[in-house]
Amino acid sequence: MSLGGLSRRACLAPLALGPAAWLGLPAQAHAGSQLEEPLMDSVRTALSSAIANQAPPEPEFASTEARLLYLRWLATMSDRLRRRKPEWEVRRDFLQTVWYESRRAGLDVSLVLGLIQVESAFRKFAVSSVGARGYMQVMPFWTRVIGDGDPGKLFHMQTNLRFGCVILRHYLDRERGDLFMTLGRYNGSRGRAPYPNAVFTAQRSWLFDGRLAG
Repeated sequence: MSLGGLSRRACLAPLALGPAAWLGLPAQAHAGSQLEEPLMDSVRTALSSAIANQAPPEPEFASTEARLLYLRWLATMSDRLRRRKPEWEVRRDFLQTVWYESRRAGLDVSLVLGLIQVESAFRKFAVSSVGARGYMQVMPFWTRVIGDGDPGKLFHMQTNLRFGCVILRHYLDRERGDLFMTLGRYNGSRGRAPYPNAVFTAQRSWLFDGRLAG
């Protein structure tokens, strides 16, 4: 059993259809760049709908067991993230939002955390040499394609994590579940090994033993 009682197959289910400005110089990141691609109207509508749903990242649990498992996960991940984010409230809000947005997009939360580690080293205001922004290094063109066109919002924690997870889910569907090709597409290096391998390596630091659920 995986976190929250979801199997790995369930975590790969198709995505359901459905601002804070920073003062100062952004930290540099050295990520690649997603490529802007034409989107079918149905895809654009689905992605826009996923972004527009502003439900707060409040965990909901089907059982007491699932809630206790989440709390164990949160405590474990908080310990691992302490060096990068010393303040408990900041760690909690970040991890809760990553957990929520990953599950919402049908993604493995350890994969998303590994991607964030590689993309931005958990820096909220990271900016790459090609302009990708925030935790998940989202390219500004995505705000025009599936948002309101305001790239400044990519420094807002939940907005950045939601865009990143929705985009990653979209690429996973495009690549028919092939994570290697999905990660390459996300980074703009499709078919080349260094980036996917870096994410897979980082992911190991964020794995959680779901067997604790019994």
